Amino acid sequence: MPQIPEKIHELSVGQVSARSGAAVSALHFYEAKGLISSRRTAGNQRRYTRDTLRRVAFIRAAQRVGIPLATIRDALAELPEERTPTCDDWARLSEAWRSELDERIKQLSRLRDHLTDCIGCGCLSLDTCVLSNPDDVFGERLTGSRLMAERRERPAPS
Repeated sequence: MPQIPEKIHELSVGQVSARSGAAVSALHFYEAKGLISSRRTAGNQRRYTRDTLRRVAFIRAAQRVGIPLATIRDALAELPEERTPTCDDWARLSEAWRSELDERIKQLSRLRDHLTDCIGCGCLSLDTCVLSNPDDVFGERLTGSRLMAERRERPAPS
């Protein structure tokens, strides 16, 4: 990994990529989504401040646990400009994400536990199919494939 002298306060996109492990295209994408920022040189080249390295690490860690980019952007917006996210920042923000992740884990576990039933059925038309009718929310009206057909019905031409 290339070392960047401490006296250099701005990094090129290639240097940020090499140091962070994020592809150049990912850095451009993060910038377009408002997660990181750069300034342009007279030659129109991007230059990032050193704190961008910590922000990219923060973004990638949050993505690995399934946090959407919009949520990450909102979290980074809470931090002062040109300050690297700290361990305390991560602890505070990740605590706020915990309930969302717990709910996703619960949903995925339920899906995994019922997946065999749906594969065995093959048509997803069980009265209480957990894939096409979670929590049987449509069970009061119709069931399974009849519900799907109802959505496709169009009025007859007059």
